[in-house]
Amino acid sequence: MRKSSRFSNRIIYTSESRIRHPLQLFQEMGRDLLASRQLAWRLLMRDIRAQYRQSMFGVLWAFLPPIITAMGLLVAKNAGAVNIGNTDIPYPAYVMFSMALWQTFVESLSGPIAAVNAAKPMLAKINFPREAIILAKVGEVFFNFGIKLILILGLFIWFQIPVTWSVFLAPVALIHLVILGTSIGLLLAPIGALYGDVAKAIPLIVSPWLLLTPVIYPVPKEGLFATIVNLNPVTPLLVTTRDLATQGLVSDPIGFWVVSATACGLLVIAWILYRLAIPFIVERMSA
Repeated sequence: MRKSSRFSNRIIYTSESRIRHPLQLFQEMGRDLLASRQLAWRLLMRDIRAQYRQSMFGVLWAFLPPIITAMGLLVAKNAGAVNIGNTDIPYPAYVMFSMALWQTFVESLSGPIAAVNAAKPMLAKINFPREAIILAKVGEVFFNFGIKLILILGLFIWFQIPVTWSVFLAPVALIHLVILGTSIGLLLAPIGALYGDVAKAIPLIVSPWLLLTPVIYPVPKEGLFATIVNLNPVTPLLVTTRDLATQGLVSDPIGFWVVSATACGLLVIAWILYRLAIPFIVERMSA
C-alpha cells in the first residue's frame, strides 16, 4: 500500500508501489521530513523527561560506563594482566573519551529500533510523518552526548590535554559516526518492529564489535587483527573524531571519507526502505 495523494485531510492508499515514482517519493520524503520537526521536538522533550524522571542516578548514567570501564582496564594494565600499548594521551582519558564515542554510536544504532517499537500503537492509530520518531531519537543521542561532553571537558582539564583548532572539526566526524549508527538502525527498524529478536540481538552484536574497535586500545599497525580492525567501518569515524579532538590530525583520511560517503548512501537507502515498509507493518499490526 502507498500514499498516492492528499486532498484536504484525506489520504488515499493504493496497491501501486511508491518506488515506481522515485521523484514523487523523494518529494514526499523531503516534505514529511520538514513537517516532522515540531512533532519530533515534542517527542524528544517527552522522552528526555521520561528517561531521567524514572532513573535514580539520572545523568550519572552518561558518566558511569566510561568511568567504570576505564578504572577496570587501568587496574588490569597496571597489574600486567593486559598489554594495551602506548596511547597518545593518558590512558584513563583515552578510554573514557573513546567509550563516550562508542556509547554514542551504539545509541544511534539502537535508537531507531527502539523508537519504532515504542511507537507501534501510535503508528497504527494516528497518521503523522514517520520521520518524527527517528528525528526525536537522533536528537536524544546528541542530547546524551552533550551530557558526556561535561566528562570530556573535565578530562581535558584534569589531564591537561592541549586543545588545537581542529577540535572544532571533531563534531563533523561525530555527526558521521551518528549517521552510520542511525543508518544501520533505520535499516533494521522495520524488521525489529515485526520480530523482537532484533532488539535482543543488538547487545549480542555490539559487545564483540566493541572488541574489534580501537576503543580500549590504540589502532594496531600490523597482523590479521590489524586488518580486521581497519575493515571495521566504525574505526575510521571514531578514531578521526578522537584524533581531531586530542591531536589535531586525521590518521586515515581516505578511510574516513569512504566510510562517511558509504554511511550517507546507506542512510538514504534505509530511509527509503523504512518509508516503504512502514505501511505494511501498520497493516500487519492492524490485521
